[in-house]
Amino acid sequence: MSKLKNIITSSIFHLDTNKVTILSVVLIIAVSYGLFFYLQNNTENNIRNSLFEQQRERQIESTEALSRHIGSDLDLIMSKLEPLANSDTLQQGNLAGNITIEALEKIYDQINFRTPIDRLFILDKNNIMTSSIAAKDLPRFVGVNFSYREWARETKDMQTPVFSNGFEGRDGIYRIAITFPILNENTGEYMGLAAASLPTIPFFEHYGNIYDIRSQYLAVLDRNTVQLIHPVKSFIGTSFFGNHTQQVTGHNEILNNIIRTVLSGKPYSDTYEFRNGDRLNTGSPVLVGGKPTYFIFVITPTSSIYSQINNVISTQRMEIFSLLAGVTAAVAVLIVFLIKWNTNLNNEVKRRTRELDESNKQLSEANQQLKVHDKMQREFINVAAHELRTPIQPILGLSEILQSKERDEEKRRLVDIISRNAKRLQSLTEDILDVTRIESHSLKLKKEEFNLNDVIINCINDMIIYNGKNVKLLYEPKDIIIDGDKGRISQVISNLLSNAFKFTTDGSTSIISEKKDGQVIVSVKDTGTGIDSELFPKLFSKFASKSFSGTGLGLFIAKSIIESHNGKIWAENNSEGRGATFSFSLPTRGK
Repeated sequence: MSKLKNIITSSIFHLDTNKVTILSVVLIIAVSYGLFFYLQNNTENNIRNSLFEQQRERQIESTEALSRHIGSDLDLIMSKLEPLANSDTLQQGNLAGNITIEALEKIYDQINFRTPIDRLFILDKNNIMTSSIAAKDLPRFVGVNFSYREWARETKDMQTPVFSNGFEGRDGIYRIAITFPILNENTGEYMGLAAASLPTIPFFEHYGNIYDIRSQYLAVLDRNTVQLIHPVKSFIGTSFFGNHTQQVTGHNEILNNIIRTVLSGKPYSDTYEFRNGDRLNTGSPVLVGGKPTYFIFVITPTSSIYSQINNVISTQRMEIFSLLAGVTAAVAVLIVFLIKWNTNLNNEVKRRTRELDESNKQLSEANQQLKVHDKMQREFINVAAHELRTPIQPILGLSEILQSKERDEEKRRLVDIISRNAKRLQSLTEDILDVTRIESHSLKLKKEEFNLNDVIINCINDMIIYNGKNVKLLYEPKDIIIDGDKGRISQVISNLLSNAFKFTTDGSTSIISEKKDGQVIVSVKDTGTGIDSELFPKLFSKFASKSFSGTGLGLFIAKSIIESHNGKIWAENNSEGRGATFSFSLPTRGK
């Protein structure tokens, strides 16, 4: 009965787990779709804003370039009128006649080759037209008095070139006039003027669209804010700030500010809301003769800017949505598979868990046995090393007594052998004890302030015995005060010196001590065989030695001593290809 109850409980728990899994996945999918639409909307807005700013910068640049182009074309017309006014024919007072007509025809063709004008003419000092070249079907107006035109009066009064404001011709066409005074070179007397008239629509239409208000178009004002061209023809010839235009624009303050700023002679751009959508307006003054004379505006409905990207965004959105739908379907299939697989996996996990529990129990017992064995081994080594020290001391003591009293050379030689081997055994015992202390984390330091120079000199004196190998020992004394275990540091230096002499049969061993960056660095450099490449990676490990005369524990102990002083120890083969250098660094409180 109890077993049946456990099976029912397990089934219910497993069923709840599946439900939670399904609900979690559904929630994740729902959040993913919501996040997708949110991020997609943000991305599209960022793309639109970026595109708009790019279009704005391009339109500002193109508007300023267009104003320079128009100014250059108007200056060109003036540059053709100036030599005409200063020609010998007109200077002699011949303001009419065949020669004058021929000169007009020649200049008329030159100007029209680049810029459309519909009349090139000459007025005398009374503003009466004396000669005229006009486009086909236009009257010549020879003999007509033009004193009623502002540009004629201004040229006569000021006796300077004039770029006129817009005016409506007798035929109802809106124009601007460019005049150059004819002044007698000798007397300076005003004799009349040479002029060209430009119909505003033909002149400005080859710079851009001036008809379709639904796409990017041009609008141009004169100094009196009279509109020279506009897609809405009822605006042409009317003041922008007049009632008619202001009523149509709804007295739009942003648009009015754009117009006022550009009329002051400064390029300007802004976006404003209009009745049929937002518009981007960039304006720039047209400089003629260095003065702002006309004012051009490039207006773009923002919908035309966004329409370039909307199709691409829509296509991209459908592609991503299709991909997401496909992923959702794949996830649904995967869920069904995972539920079935999870059921089998749960059963397998339970079986494996039972096996692992049993294995872990066995491993735990084995681990405990290993710990006990390791502890017993360390205790045995420690006891053995201490026990070895007991007979070694009297052997060494008695050997020294015998060495001092023995006169028989053969017996003395045998006593020396006993003494050397006893010392080797003593050194091995101390090394074993040090390794045991290191591995049991019981290596104690007796720190004090001492002069490192004294320690090095004592170590050198202890090594005098090795001079028999014809190896020079070089050292330049240098007082360096450090804080550490004097005995242990001495042990490290002695070990490095011993190794250097062991592997050097001829040449020299040098000791160098120096302070550098808050550290004291001691280096032992020899001219011996160097460090074997196979030994290098495990140089400071236990039993790392290729010598039959050493235990391979010295460098391991030295490394542990230096690191317990918060220092570092390292080694390298000498660059000159002979010998090796062992170095260690320690913190210094030097004077």
